[in-house]
Amino acid sequence: MKILHLDKNHPILIQQLAELGFTNEEDYTSSKAAVEDRIAHYDGIVIRSRFPIDRAFLKKATNLKFIGRVGAGLENIDTAFASHQGVLLFNAPEGNRDAVAEHTLGLFLSLMNRFFISHDEVTHGIWLREENRGEEIMGKTVGIMGYGYMGKAFAKRLKGFGCKTICYDIKDHVGDENATQVPLEEFFEQTQLLSFHVPLTPSTNQMVNAEFLNQFKHNLWLVNTSRGKVIHTEDLVNALQSGKVKGAGLDVLEYEKSSFENLFEDPAQMPIAFKTLIQMKNVILTPHVGGWTFESKEKLAQTIVDKIKIHFAN
Repeated sequence: MKILHLDKNHPILIQQLAELGFTNEEDYTSSKAAVEDRIAHYDGIVIRSRFPIDRAFLKKATNLKFIGRVGAGLENIDTAFASHQGVLLFNAPEGNRDAVAEHTLGLFLSLMNRFFISHDEVTHGIWLREENRGEEIMGKTVGIMGYGYMGKAFAKRLKGFGCKTICYDIKDHVGDENATQVPLEEFFEQTQLLSFHVPLTPSTNQMVNAEFLNQFKHNLWLVNTSRGKVIHTEDLVNALQSGKVKGAGLDVLEYEKSSFENLFEDPAQMPIAFKTLIQMKNVILTPHVGGWTFESKEKLAQTIVDKIKIHFAN
């Protein structure tokens, strides 16, 4: 079987697939159109997010048996048409769940204890203690929106913090010893720290808007390590300004796919909401690196190898 690798990943992926008898070819530079012209020669492809695997691409992949997506989400793949074509889809949320869980916890701790603010002040000769008094996680209720691999890994990290952990998910019976699954109304009533671990779907796109945020009884600390378009940025900024959201840690932004760097090269193209967001002291932004550790790079690759091996290795 021939596998085409479209993104660079940890070397164990190609190494172990070769040991299993697969033929690996690498193409990290050709255009999508150029790849489409010869995709019919391959039994499998391995990709991260280089370009979308859409219906037009899949129609030309007449011999394709599987797609390995080295990451958690599958939104860059037309999953319905792939299934219709009999193409198996392998993703790897198991591979970076620990990295995401630790990053999420780090964002909450940094926000609630003002680490980033006080560091900047001290390095500029400002020594303010009362103004940098923090809040503890202990005794508060953490609400996890989306309780799959990432949500469960985060809940596990919270076990020693003396907090109450609840979760909401569209699937029934996903709660466990680390988090109690509750109805949405109860989730709105209890949550004080809000963490998002949902995929990007039509129902989660722009889900976090003014109406959504105003349903929470408490003012919130909010962290999003899922997908940027889950949050309506303008409404989040308004909530931060009003105090409904006390602070936000965002590893993802709705502007990522628009070429984030271009927002700074041409200020006229920068949305007003984002311009306000980056100037707020109660906001931490990281460049979509929640699942991007040295360890997760290897674990993601290993997860894809293992899934391919189960289905196709002799």
